[in-house]
Amino acid sequence: MASHSGAGLSALDIPEVLAVLFHPRPEPKATPAQPPSCDLMIPVAEKVSVGARFHVAAKSAPTILFFHGNGEIVADYNDLGPLYNRLGINLLAVDYRGYGRSNGEPTVTSMMHDGHTVFKFTCNWLHENRYSGPLVIMGRSLGSAPAIELAAVHRQTVAGLIVESGFAYAEPLLKLLGIDPGSIGFDESRSFNNIGNIQSVIKPTLVIHAENDHIIPFEEGQTLFDACGSSHKEFLKIPGANHNDIFMRGLDAYLTAIKQLTDQTTK
Repeated sequence: MASHSGAGLSALDIPEVLAVLFHPRPEPKATPAQPPSCDLMIPVAEKVSVGARFHVAAKSAPTILFFHGNGEIVADYNDLGPLYNRLGINLLAVDYRGYGRSNGEPTVTSMMHDGHTVFKFTCNWLHENRYSGPLVIMGRSLGSAPAIELAAVHRQTVAGLIVESGFAYAEPLLKLLGIDPGSIGFDESRSFNNIGNIQSVIKPTLVIHAENDHIIPFEEGQTLFDACGSSHKEFLKIPGANHNDIFMRGLDAYLTAIKQLTDQTTK
């Protein structure tokens, strides 16, 4: 059984790494969600809560629990949420500490720890509010790490996994961001372990990656797909797209693939 990320993550919780790995920003002029959608504050530690927005399609619809990229906030998905809803999918987008309406300060360790707290909260909240559809975990970019770990650790409970612009290894990403992994004592084998975790995933999996991603190269997505332990997995390449224009260049194909995956979880 896959386990939580290793102690190597603590090596990343130093100011010079956190400054390039996280780009928190508050939600400007926050407006409340329109019913039946709703806003949630999820407690993750003493006096610390992270914000979330639940875009509702139907009580019986599949729900995607979504962890976004490092420079994004939940409010950035206010336009995408209704597109998911039109496909018959509920979308629960969740922030990290310090992002959007959340308080606290983001760290790598807290992001991974909070993912498990958010997952438990989500399962309980959906049950209490009589949402009966399957639960799919999705992560974009940095959010691929908590998403993949949750899909591995809770592989019997999670109905499916979607990885968009995800990384296989952290070392190349750190180097791109100007960090020398050796100088901070970073050990790939004891860190996020995306490769080891995705090998434990057994439910339907979709990997989406931009062809020309300059932050997390296309090969990283292919490596994750190849390592995935699921016998029901699909890979979607978005031609001509880069890390941050993947929606603009491939939104139709992107949403179609997600719809196909969630359909698998309801059969």
